[in-house]
Amino acid sequence: MNKYINILKDSALFSGIEPDEINLILESLNSRTCDYSKNQYIVNTGDPIQYFGIVLEGEATILKENPLGEGFIMTVAKAGDIFGEMFIFSSYSTWPVTVKVQNTCTVLLIKNSSLISNDNTFTSWYITIIKNLLKIISDRAFFLNKKVEYLSIKSIRGKLCTYLWDQYKKTGDINITVPLNRNELASFLNVSRPSMSRELCQLRDEGIIDFHLSTFKIKDLEALKEYLLQ
Repeated sequence: MNKYINILKDSALFSGIEPDEINLILESLNSRTCDYSKNQYIVNTGDPIQYFGIVLEGEATILKENPLGEGFIMTVAKAGDIFGEMFIFSSYSTWPVTVKVQNTCTVLLIKNSSLISNDNTFTSWYITIIKNLLKIISDRAFFLNKKVEYLSIKSIRGKLCTYLWDQYKKTGDINITVPLNRNELASFLNVSRPSMSRELCQLRDEGIIDFHLSTFKIKDLEALKEYLLQ
C-alpha cells in the first residue's frame, strides 16, 4: 500500500490525516486492493452494496442503465477519486449503478460495515474521515443536481455552453481541460457524439470557442452566456 500513499493522502477521504496514519487506518477498516483488466466490471447494477472504493490507478466509469440496458455516463473516477460513498449509510441494499473499468485499474475497497461498526469511533482520525465523507457526499449531491440540470436543457448547444461555462467558473480561466473525452462527454450530456461534434464545430466557426481533443478555449464569453440553459 505504500506505493499508493501519495494518491491516498491527496484523496478527499483522507484530507487532514497524516500519511503515516493511513496504513493503520486501512488495517482497521479491513480494506483490500483489487486489480481489474480492461472492460471488467467492478460493480454491476443490482449487486449487493457491501463496500465503497477509491481508484488508486487507472480510471473507472460510473454508468446508469435504463430498463433496456443502455447506459449513460454519470462520471469517470480517476486516481484518488472515491465511488460508492453515497450508499455507505443508505437503506438501499443493491447498487443502482454500474462501475466499469476503462483500461486497467487498481482499486482500494473498504467494507461499509467496517466503517459503520468500528471500534475507533471516538478517535480523531475516525471523526476526520466521517467529516470528509459528509463533504464528499454533499459535493456529490451538488454534482448530481448539475447533471439533472444538463439533462433538462433541450438543445445540444445549450448543454455544451452550460457545461463549458460551469468548467470556466471553477477556475476563471478561459482555457479549459475537461475530464472527459469526446465519447464520454456525449454520454454525460446524453447526446449523440456526431451531433455534439457538429455543434462544437459550429460554435468554433462562429468564433465562440476553439478546441483540440479535451482542451477548450472560450473566445467569446458573452456569446457563450447567451446559450446557457437553452
